[in-house]
Amino acid sequence: MAVEPQDSVEQVPLRVEDQEEIIRLYGTLQKGKAQLVSPEGKSRRLPDSLYHFLVELVSVLSEAKCVTIVQSQAKLTTVEAASLLGVSRQFLVNLLENNEIPFHKVGTHRRIYASDLFEYRTKRDLNRRAGIRSLAAAEAADGLYDRKTEDGD
Repeated sequence: MAVEPQDSVEQVPLRVEDQEEIIRLYGTLQKGKAQLVSPEGKSRRLPDSLYHFLVELVSVLSEAKCVTIVQSQAKLTTVEAASLLGVSRQFLVNLLENNEIPFHKVGTHRRIYASDLFEYRTKRDLNRRAGIRSLAAAEAADGLYDRKTEDGD
């Protein structure tokens, strides 16, 4: 599972009381090993992997960001996948048809594994950052950062 902050989704502000509770919970999780307590009071220590997942989840929530939790082998529809990428469904279909993201069909419907989608998104974002760094370096080499425009800005 992965915690995915969703910047493109309309965010609903958290109440101050909820934010304070999330911050308290985050602080508690950081102090030590968490335990799951049943309604009957029986406690069970959480595995480290689940503990770290919960700490990351609460951290993201404490920043008032929206979160989507998706199993890595979840099968996504084109609408769901497009939403997670922040693109239109048709743009996503074009990516699929150009073999940029693996997919399979269930009947006539395309399905994408979440792990494949997240792998594509990671590569896309790395390429974008590399392009921006390259452009910034080229502009700095050309002295464009020091140049003043005609109006002085």
